[in-house]
Amino acid sequence: MAARKPYEVKAPHGAARQDEYYWLRDDKRENPEMLAYLNAENTYTDTVLKPLESLEETLYTELVGRVKQDDASVPYLEDGYWYYTRFETGKEYPIYARRKGSMEAPEQVLFEVNQLAEGKSFYQIGTYEISPDDQWVAYAEDAVGRRQYTVRVKNLATGEVLPDVLTGVSANLMWGDDSRTLYYVENDPTTLLTKRVKSHVVGTPVAQDKLVYEEKDDTFYMGVTRTRSDEYLCIGVGSTVSSELRCTPAAKPGEFQVLAPRQRDFEYNADHLDGRWVIHTNWDAKNFRLMTLADGQPWGDRAGWKELVAHSDDVLIAGVELFKGFMAINERSGGLQRVRVRKDDGSEEFVKAEESAYAMSTSVNAEPGTDWLRYTYTSLTTPASTFEVNVRTGERKLLKEQPVLGGFDKANYVTERLWATARDGTRVPVSVLYRKGFVKDGKTPLYQYSYGSYGSSSDPGFNANALSLVDRGAVYAVAHIRGGQEMGRSWYEDGKLLKKANTFTDFIDVTDFLVKEKFAAPDRVAAMGGSAGGLLMGAIANLAPEKYRVIVAHVPFVDVVTTMLDESIPLTTNEFDEWGNPKDPKYYDYMLSYSPYDQVEAKAYPSMLVTTGLWDSQVQYFEPAKWVARLRAKKTDANPLLLRTNMEAGHGGKSGRFQRYRERAEEYAFVMERLGMTP
Repeated sequence: MAARKPYEVKAPHGAARQDEYYWLRDDKRENPEMLAYLNAENTYTDTVLKPLESLEETLYTELVGRVKQDDASVPYLEDGYWYYTRFETGKEYPIYARRKGSMEAPEQVLFEVNQLAEGKSFYQIGTYEISPDDQWVAYAEDAVGRRQYTVRVKNLATGEVLPDVLTGVSANLMWGDDSRTLYYVENDPTTLLTKRVKSHVVGTPVAQDKLVYEEKDDTFYMGVTRTRSDEYLCIGVGSTVSSELRCTPAAKPGEFQVLAPRQRDFEYNADHLDGRWVIHTNWDAKNFRLMTLADGQPWGDRAGWKELVAHSDDVLIAGVELFKGFMAINERSGGLQRVRVRKDDGSEEFVKAEESAYAMSTSVNAEPGTDWLRYTYTSLTTPASTFEVNVRTGERKLLKEQPVLGGFDKANYVTERLWATARDGTRVPVSVLYRKGFVKDGKTPLYQYSYGSYGSSSDPGFNANALSLVDRGAVYAVAHIRGGQEMGRSWYEDGKLLKKANTFTDFIDVTDFLVKEKFAAPDRVAAMGGSAGGLLMGAIANLAPEKYRVIVAHVPFVDVVTTMLDESIPLTTNEFDEWGNPKDPKYYDYMLSYSPYDQVEAKAYPSMLVTTGLWDSQVQYFEPAKWVARLRAKKTDANPLLLRTNMEAGHGGKSGRFQRYRERAEEYAFVMERLGMTP
């Protein structure tokens, strides 16, 4: 039981709340009392789960046993080199490598991450960029897990790492044509907001770096990129409801000019190839459309924009990739993600799929001058697969299907696309996976997952880990609830701001539907979500605790009002158009009505496992810690409530690949025991 200490959280409009566990917040992560509490919770979790050690070890061996340990990504060609990532048996981290001209050429290792990570509890390379003259590689590394990166530059010929060190930056880099100027994005040290674009000349003191652009609006994110044509260097800024692109010629960089000025509720991004800009925008198009701007036309307004692909009420255009002679459009329709090829002569066709529920999107297509389009395809029964199709001849090649070891045979599994009716009459798509021979008798355990925020869709992709549940008789379900964009932009807008409650009730209504249709036993339902999906878990725990036997909440965003009132907390200001600004009483009251931390009551709750990372920069560790402390003090049941804090990681968990399987095995062991799935 955590100590309770009076603390009042005040809002500018006069509202006030007591937060007796506010003291658990320590931005420096040094408070001995706080650390002792987190360690005590970890020890308690260890003790409660100790009887499940054998099952956890079995599951861990099973999960790792499906992994081809000496695996490699599909190589892609860029500027004369084939780039790929590979793993070696028994090692935690990847090796980034390339070969010149063909895959038969000698291998050049760019980064042996296992060596770089040696002696560190966390290590990650966020990105790397090769200079145009192929002399340098700049890379961003994180040794804490807080996504505050350090950028270094390495000589590709000698392997020497230069003394140039850029600190406190994001994982987003761009070289100039001179191969000496490196553009990077500097973060605010407290809020971690992307604030400034700077340029660094290799070999010169960092103190001499030039300010290229500074963003004054704290609701915007920022990044740098080259256009597909390589003719422009660009700075893109974007908030939840607005965006702006400014570019300069790569051959002779000058002031970055605005393509179209920002305006609330106007979003766009643009790419350049073959003498024109192709613009993806929601201008008079809720589900987005594609427009063009020819070279030579003035920038600064939309007068010269011409429509290329019209808006549709039934199809969300999610993005576009440009090639010489055609473009590949990523879109969503009918709750599915697919790829449409549009040739410059106006003819169109869809990339074919063989299943009723799947996810498809363009893959790595590094060079535009090819007739071959690479794309990825997956479903709940089909492992992630990389294909390429010739848009001229229609020839299709499977380049790789992700190997799944341990005796996996897709013929043993069945996937279905179902439709649940929500309480307001809305039809919500649901994807389910079960073992062949499954009988709908209302006795089966169910593991239900969703996310439902930021327009991020929960696509029905292959999950090898879930096979451990399904093989033991469970049904695995993905609920495509409002807050994502599975059914178009309106699906997102109906699950945010003052309509956020739809996300929570959709999830509960999907559970009711699956129980009613006898896919699941009413007393054997597990729910899982992470981050904003962890908020979903917190909300359903308060709204319908009796419908769930066990809830797993990973890095959950559960103290909504307090966090959104504090603009010093990383990412808060970027989120006002997602959740609302609680400085406005209207949003304050609505957010308070569903905030999991604020709605904890003296009642029975399901068994719960809550995880967090001490160095998490997206959902600060103290949110789940406070939530668990309040739940433990108020709940009236005897069900286990466990908090697992990773003391050496951030939002994404531990950095090594096998360490993550250990975490999943612990979760699954707990879920299986709670659902009565253990021997």
